[in-house]
Amino acid sequence: MARTAANRNLKEHLSRNGLNYAKINGYHNKREKNVPGTGVASRQHRQESFEQAPLYVAVMTYVGFGIVTLFGYLRDFLRAVGLEKCHIAKEREEQKDFVPLYQDFENFYTRNLYMRVRDNWNRPVCSLPGPVFDLMERVSDDYNWTFRLTGRTLHDVINMGSYNYLGFAENNADFLKTVADKTRQYGLGVCSTRQEIGNLGIHEELEQLVAEFLGVESSMIFGMGFATNSMNIPALVGKGCLILSDELNHTSLILGARLSGATIRVFKHNNMHSLEKMLREAIVSGQPRTHRPWKKILIMVEGIYSMEGSVVRLPEIVALKNKYKAYLYLDEAHSIGAVGPSGRGVTELFNVNPADIDVMMGTFTKSFGAAGGYIAGKKELVDYLRSRSHSSVYASAMSPPVTEQIMRAMKCIMGKDGSTEGIRRIRQLAENTRYFRARLKEMGFIIYGNDDSPVVPILLYMPGKVVAFSREMLARNIGVVVVGFPATPITEARARFCLSAAHTRAMLDQVLHHLNEVGDALCLKFSRQKYPSWSDLQDEKTFELSS
Repeated sequence: MARTAANRNLKEHLSRNGLNYAKINGYHNKREKNVPGTGVASRQHRQESFEQAPLYVAVMTYVGFGIVTLFGYLRDFLRAVGLEKCHIAKEREEQKDFVPLYQDFENFYTRNLYMRVRDNWNRPVCSLPGPVFDLMERVSDDYNWTFRLTGRTLHDVINMGSYNYLGFAENNADFLKTVADKTRQYGLGVCSTRQEIGNLGIHEELEQLVAEFLGVESSMIFGMGFATNSMNIPALVGKGCLILSDELNHTSLILGARLSGATIRVFKHNNMHSLEKMLREAIVSGQPRTHRPWKKILIMVEGIYSMEGSVVRLPEIVALKNKYKAYLYLDEAHSIGAVGPSGRGVTELFNVNPADIDVMMGTFTKSFGAAGGYIAGKKELVDYLRSRSHSSVYASAMSPPVTEQIMRAMKCIMGKDGSTEGIRRIRQLAENTRYFRARLKEMGFIIYGNDDSPVVPILLYMPGKVVAFSREMLARNIGVVVVGFPATPITEARARFCLSAAHTRAMLDQVLHHLNEVGDALCLKFSRQKYPSWSDLQDEKTFELSS
């Protein structure tokens, strides 16, 4: 009887998710039909949740911003008449004829809103930032304009905000022995570019390993993940080219697109109708004024979107790319190592041939516990970038111990170290992700994203609740990342949790216990949907396996 009820609840839940409207950053998108793709893609997309909050929540959010704005203008008035001290930077009197460095309107938010809650960010960590860490306590005597350390340390704070997806940010001496050996052999830095005398054998070894891991012909590595995007995109496209960019793409992609000089058009997030419409118009109309064909059309997407937790609809995008003869640039900064049965990212998750992706980009700063990034694909592409990319020609070569750390982690994932530790971590991350997301839904929180995504945004909406949530969680020894306007839409402030394979079930249960209490105390459980409990889902899984 219990299993029958669980089956019925699960079917009703899947039916609702498949047929109801979903809100994605202000856009209401119905499940699309008759678009290129596979059944796998449809199932994956159906698992994404973007529940719309009740109307009163949006109203109260605007009211909250209105109140803090009014008080901001009041404080500005008090500063102008000398009743309140002004801490903000401003031009000297002799500089009044120059273009102003500090725009008053732009700094209004910083002066009167951000500074009042600045204690929730940039907290100094004084230990290994693994699944738990230590924080240096600090206080402010002038409403967060300056801080002073108290000398006290907050020990064993559970880390729910870092991108340490597979737990490779660790200090296990046995695991790090090869890194220590390479540090003794090569030192800490190369102090030269790879084009000059900074090209080491371990750099070329890592590039071969990355190509093998991704299943492509060739790859090249860079010392900085952000620059991997911002400095390589201008080498791939330029004037006379068109970039079609997802509206939620990362800043590094946006900067690279702007630096390239190419024309940029933005399509709605994960919306295949919007993308296909732009592709069709680009083919039919060509370039503005001249109507000549575009030299290149480049589609830019991410594997996992770091603020939404959503997963790219890769099979359908690949189908559109092939249909309209465009190129595809895939940023797997958050998905490589974190999704897929063996950690090979969204191409493995959707069973897409890596050869169908023209430019595969990823970073080593997250799943691999290191630094830097890579570009992978066909050998002709990589050889071209070696001589044309500013990151390749001018940037210092990757540090030797960082290079070895990446190889150590990648070999562990691939099983080349003779152990099953890598696969264990990948499975642990997937289990932690499903468990954490299911429990949050069961509690009544509105969360965004795909069920396979280890990035879990919890919607908080109101500015006062964002600040209170962060402080309450830290008081309970849980470190969280909260994000609000202008990094998110004004009505969609959130806390972003990042799951790790290093999190134990006891850690997650402790976090969930406190989340439940804080959610009740701050009235953060806005969801109106009914989800089956985790125990019912486990019963359903057991029933399916037995049958």
